[in-house]
Amino acid sequence: ANGAIADAGVDEPARKRQTRIAAAALTLHADETTKASLGAALKYLSADTAAEAALNPWNEAPLPASKDELRKLVTDLLAKRKSDGSWGDVRATAEAAVLLVRAAPVLKPAASTAARDAKPLPKFEPADKAAALASMQQGARFLVSIAHNGTWGEPGKPDAGITAMALGALLATPAPREAAVQQAIDSGLAWLATLQQADGSIHQGKVANYVTSAAVMAFAADAREQYKPVMLRAREWIVALQVGPEDNYAEDHPYYGGIGYGSSERPDLSNLQMALEALTASGLDQNHEAFQRSLRFLERCQNRSEKNDVQIPDGGKVVVSGDDGGSAYAPGQSMAGYIELEGGKKVPRSYGSMTYALLKSYAFAGIPKSDPRMKAAWEWLRRNYTLDVNPGFEAGTDPTAAYQGLYYYFAVMAKALDVYGEETIVDAQGVAHSWRKDLAGRIVAIQKKADGSWLNENSPRWYEGNPILATSYALLTLGSCVRGQ
Repeated sequence: ANGAIADAGVDEPARKRQTRIAAAALTLHADETTKASLGAALKYLSADTAAEAALNPWNEAPLPASKDELRKLVTDLLAKRKSDGSWGDVRATAEAAVLLVRAAPVLKPAASTAARDAKPLPKFEPADKAAALASMQQGARFLVSIAHNGTWGEPGKPDAGITAMALGALLATPAPREAAVQQAIDSGLAWLATLQQADGSIHQGKVANYVTSAAVMAFAADAREQYKPVMLRAREWIVALQVGPEDNYAEDHPYYGGIGYGSSERPDLSNLQMALEALTASGLDQNHEAFQRSLRFLERCQNRSEKNDVQIPDGGKVVVSGDDGGSAYAPGQSMAGYIELEGGKKVPRSYGSMTYALLKSYAFAGIPKSDPRMKAAWEWLRRNYTLDVNPGFEAGTDPTAAYQGLYYYFAVMAKALDVYGEETIVDAQGVAHSWRKDLAGRIVAIQKKADGSWLNENSPRWYEGNPILATSYALLTLGSCVRGQ
């Protein structure tokens, strides 16, 4: 509890020595999952020792200030290495190894701009409800193990967005929950409620819509009466954030009906689908103007020219709608790039996570399966069904591109299929898939067995290199998978 890392029962001097060694190891092998433990250990060491002990757990002299001096020190050290690879005795070899590891990040050349190879995801088998629940329990324990009184983020700097997502993930685990999990939920929700601004939003000054929407979903999942006023005030703020005539945007403008990160940011489908899910979770009536107004923005994200009237000049060309039924990130914009057409036109490329976001958003707005917009989106998803990549990015030259936003893709896919109400999806080869069992199997297969976490090892983009967020997405995915079993 005090940050020390030591054997049970040792005296204080031994506890400090062991903690210093542990801190050195954690620093040398820096990892996002161990950052909190390292911070706590350094804080423990700095409480009773010199300040430099906290900054330098090896208790050695600082490295030379200039790279030339450091390079000479390392070169001289390597020249003294013996033929067997050692520096004589064990202590001297260990000290040399520590110095070399400390120097390596300073002296390494600039990272290559060449795209690195991607590691394909492992094969998997469909997972039943029991396997999914066991995986969720492990993941929840991981989140709780690195929580700080129900919050997540850097030590002493809890992050509202990460915390809201983690709380939503823990709430996706079915009750009754382990005592530690429930305690984290209770403490975290109480802290989130203290962040509500005078206008009803809940955030710390950045990505206000994302954070507020995630918080609303957490409060809604918890369903305690004490948080209902907080949730409803936040809901009104989200409704007011939507772009419309009051912002001087008529219905013929591409931004109409959209929602962005905050009051003045450009709207996009990722923000809009988060907001619509939050509004739905809060109990807002499906016929509310917010859902109906969102339809024009959704139509302009979908590559379906019957309803998409986008024509946006871009570098001497014009971005127009395609007709594959999938969705881009925003009207005329795709994170997966563009398809060049003749006549100076180009089409924003459809991709998986946004097409599932589109399907989910249409469902929240009450659009039936028989509607041409829904049918077109469903056909794109059926043809591109995969649990190995985020489909739509494969056309790029970067082999890691198809893994961008992978956990986000899994989470929005699970939620979309759950609300769409179809238990089986038939892929382009005519193979029928029980998506709940397939997706649960995929998530279970990529869980880290050592600590129960998840991490996007191929692409840290969009914060999926953070195991807290990746684990939260994974638990939300599994929550949707087990809901219908």
